[in-house]
Amino acid sequence: MSLIDTHAHIHDKAFDADRDAAVGRMRSAGVETAITVGCDLADTQRAFTIARDYDLYASAGIHPHEAKDAPADIRAAFEPFLKNERIVAIGETGLDYYYDNSPRDVQQRVLREQIAIARDANLPLIFHHRDAFEDFVSILRTEWRDGMRGVVHCFTGDTAQAKTYVDEFGLYLGIGGIVTFKTAQPIRDAVIATGIDRLLLETDCPYLAPIPHRGERNEPAYVAVTAQYVADLLKLPVDDVASLTIKNAKTLFKIK
Repeated sequence: MSLIDTHAHIHDKAFDADRDAAVGRMRSAGVETAITVGCDLADTQRAFTIARDYDLYASAGIHPHEAKDAPADIRAAFEPFLKNERIVAIGETGLDYYYDNSPRDVQQRVLREQIAIARDANLPLIFHHRDAFEDFVSILRTEWRDGMRGVVHCFTGDTAQAKTYVDEFGLYLGIGGIVTFKTAQPIRDAVIATGIDRLLLETDCPYLAPIPHRGERNEPAYVAVTAQYVADLLKLPVDDVASLTIKNAKTLFKIK
């Protein structure tokens, strides 16, 4: 069984002491590669460096938490990264009204700018969304164009939201360890309603480890736990979940 962790933060300092071992466990668990996701300019540089050093992929993004510190010209700041084949997406970007670490109007502007960069570069988008569904969808309705690609990472919505993302915009849903939590029945219902054709598997490590690892540092190897859980939920062989989600990831991110 082979898998892809489509959203990780392997470059995070949480892995500084044992990154070699964590990547080794990842590959021993059948996770053939991962996308380590940038959240500001310095973080994107770290993500790119780790992706290069460990033969992984990375993304260039400014998280809504960091939007207040975004450069005046995001496009120019991203330009050196976009020339490298290891950078396979823009993001994570989006809206987070739960923490409101950046003013909402600034989050919206920075999101729009990154959507435009992705559109012009023909790259997919990795979206972060929390407690901002109406504004997020409103921005997509004005900025999205036919042929664009993206994923709502760490999907925590309900079936109606999933239907909007998938049917209206053709987005994928990133499913991580939260789907295993006792309180996650709306997510499980949405996964069942959506089906495997629009699902990706992710960890968001070092955060949000799945049961039975909840409370531990999450790591890419644990995407195999989520794969098995989703297989049971959809009543599919786990090998089918693995092969189909890899196909989805390769289609979205254009990776080998």
